Amino acid sequence: MSEQTSSTTQNLPESARNPQPSATTMMQYDNNKKSVGVAYLLWFFLGFLGVHRFYLSKVGTGVVILILTILGWVLSLVGVGIVLLGVVGIWWIVDAFLIPGIARSKNNELIAQLSS
Repeated sequence: MSEQTSSTTQNLPESARNPQPSATTMMQYDNNKKSVGVAYLLWFFLGFLGVHRFYLSKVGTGVVILILTILGWVLSLVGVGIVLLGVVGIWWIVDAFLIPGIARSKNNELIAQLSS
């Protein structure tokens, strides 16, 4: 029986035989993980430009916020831009609640990527 167990363990991939992550994997995780604190700082100071979304790898929505902000400022001379800036303001407030979940999701994706 011990012979069968040892041969079964030999057929497993290295990650299954040794569940502890290597030092290089841990360093890669630490270098690439997303910090909620940094995301909140970017959100607070540059959130109206979508910079926090770029940091959290949500580039598409970051670009949308940036375009809405630019169009809002340009069109505010006509009066229509106020509506766009209002949309960005509401999005900015909603993002305050979404940042921890987005950061956690990105960090979990990173863990899955590094462990495969």
